[in-house]
Amino acid sequence: MSKDSNIDSRIVFELHGPEETAELARKLSELVGTGDVLFLTGPIGAGKTQFARSLIQAKLQKAGLFEEVPSPTYTLVQTYRAGTLEICHADLYRIEYKHEIAELGLDEAFERTLCLIEWPEKLPVELRQFTWKLEFSLAEETENLRIANVYVADPANLRNLAELESGR
Repeated sequence: MSKDSNIDSRIVFELHGPEETAELARKLSELVGTGDVLFLTGPIGAGKTQFARSLIQAKLQKAGLFEEVPSPTYTLVQTYRAGTLEICHADLYRIEYKHEIAELGLDEAFERTLCLIEWPEKLPVELRQFTWKLEFSLAEETENLRIANVYVADPANLRNLAELESGR
């Protein structure tokens, strides 16, 4: 996993395969908790679900638990409990109308859980506030190379991630 860092706005990670996507998720899992909202964007197959699954499993493992973490593509929302931490994983790809979002209760979940949201662009504007935003893309020249641009609402979080990545 290699990275390029501009601490003022983002960190760019080059992820060479699913294992490095999972490793980034495990590292980020050490920095997020209740009230954090992670937006996961990018095309199908870019690593959003792999990242979410790995982060959730890292949180569960830290609590001494194991649970399968399926994609919420058809259920829309999956919830998990890792000790006292509640985790909400939503995949909004299949949402067609804004009123369907209200039925999911995401506005309340943003306040009391750790939320991972795939396809957040489907959210109404008033819910488009994130703590972390990861934009995944696929590199055209290399089959397994994914790029993750990590943006944060609080620049201190970016410094924390950079320090964690560098092994400090």
